[in-house]
Amino acid sequence: MKPNIIEIKNRPKERAILIALSTGNFSRDQVEEHLDELELLTATAGADTVFKILQDRNNPDPAFFIGKGKAEEIAQLIELNDIQIAIFDDDLNSTQVRNLEKLFERKVLDRSGLILDIFASHAKTREAKTQVELAQLQYMLPRLTRAWTHLSKQYGGIGTKGPGETQIETDRRMIRTRISKLKENLKKIEAQQKTKSSSRKNYINATLVGYTNAGKSTLLNRLTNAGVLAEDKLFATLDSTTRAFEIERNKKILLSDTVGFIRKLPHNLVASFKSTLSVVRDADLILHIIDASHKFYEDHLKVVDETLEELDCSKKIQLKVFNKIDLFKDRHKLESLSNQYPGSLFISAERGIGIGKLNDALLNFFEQNFVMHKVKIRHSDSKFISKIYDIAEVQNAEYDEDYVILNYRASSSNHNLIKKMIENKSAG
Repeated sequence: MKPNIIEIKNRPKERAILIALSTGNFSRDQVEEHLDELELLTATAGADTVFKILQDRNNPDPAFFIGKGKAEEIAQLIELNDIQIAIFDDDLNSTQVRNLEKLFERKVLDRSGLILDIFASHAKTREAKTQVELAQLQYMLPRLTRAWTHLSKQYGGIGTKGPGETQIETDRRMIRTRISKLKENLKKIEAQQKTKSSSRKNYINATLVGYTNAGKSTLLNRLTNAGVLAEDKLFATLDSTTRAFEIERNKKILLSDTVGFIRKLPHNLVASFKSTLSVVRDADLILHIIDASHKFYEDHLKVVDETLEELDCSKKIQLKVFNKIDLFKDRHKLESLSNQYPGSLFISAERGIGIGKLNDALLNFFEQNFVMHKVKIRHSDSKFISKIYDIAEVQNAEYDEDYVILNYRASSSNHNLIKKMIENKSAG
């Protein structure tokens, strides 16, 4: 008897129209670049862009964002070209979403909703899934009314992954209950993360941050053979990855990769991902990776600095690393960047250019911030001894009748903490 064979056809990609508003806050080139980035986000989410619309307006229209007349033109374009989804480059309020969906008779999504959808697709670990669901529900709460909700379960597509499928019909009370539960879960996850990070206190921690697709994962793989997914795609990495990097014999630091930042990153998403981004807050050194070949690298640099400020990490020691210099068409650009950003490094993680200088910079930071010392403590002071073992790497211990002498290695910050504890004991 022949087995029944069922042919499974791939669902055709959704056809999307992308819409941006130019109000004069950015140059025309910048707005067009924002729209190009939205196209990349749309492709990452799994849809094909059919049209890109750029509308000039002094201010967003409170009812239709782009104005009713322009919205009616786009509605005709959508109907004639069998477009399933309209995606806006800026956040829309619930009134605008409702009016546009009624007029278009299609799904309407804004940039934040699109980014959240991508994160929902890429979330693999329990932590990432919890963080994304929390951000999605907080985003969804003021936008419960949608003209296409009765279609979301039947057809799926962009904007319906994650909790959107199961929570969209629920009322605000149920969503708030779920939000509270997710926040409790995240607290437990954060507590577990603190336990994990405590074992890293013996090492200097350097964290790679940067605009999405700047090459952080490629650099981590180059230095540590981490095997992290490195694609020419936005948000290829969501969960942080930490690997040991031996700069020289017996001189190791911990390198951590993080999710890439992007302009207009939803605030709820940043808040939800703070446990994942704890590696940034715990870092002794931030390596800010910049795609030097990008036309608007300065905008990207600014976005990352603003996100670091939102994470209360703007005052940490930061080393700017300009990546992808192998893509420079104008060799004078390197000299110009070097003059503009003194003290920065210039590399190609893909081709290994400049990695030796980065290694030297990390070795210099290690030697300046990791010190050897010894301390003499009474045997009876077990809590103090235990604390030193917690925050420093004890090389050896020498005992006599009343005292123990601990030879330890610690970061400068932890060494200063031990010194302060000694001073407090002497004063007491």
